[in-house]
Amino acid sequence: MPNKRRRLQGRVTSNKMDKTVVVTVDKAKPHPLYGKVVRYTKKYMAHDENNEAQIGDVVRIVESRPISKQKRWVIESFVERVSDVEAALASDAEARQEES
Repeated sequence: MPNKRRRLQGRVTSNKMDKTVVVTVDKAKPHPLYGKVVRYTKKYMAHDENNEAQIGDVVRIVESRPISKQKRWVIESFVERVSDVEAALASDAEARQEES
């Protein structure tokens, strides 16, 4: 039987707490009457057992049992790491300098 927990994808906006990160999830849905796409964000506190998440990382979070007063989500996986992006940008910059 598949696991029915909700999963969301968002960006880490704060990692100042011990074993906790704040993940900002952007959503877009059409207005019920006018049909215009309305974008909104919501922040979730998620458990990060090993304090691995850095600000800017894109993570997938999954519902869990209540861990504290505000924490009901756990980091399931990392979709994109900030260090990976920085390394890619640095290699692109080096390639451009070599071409010049």
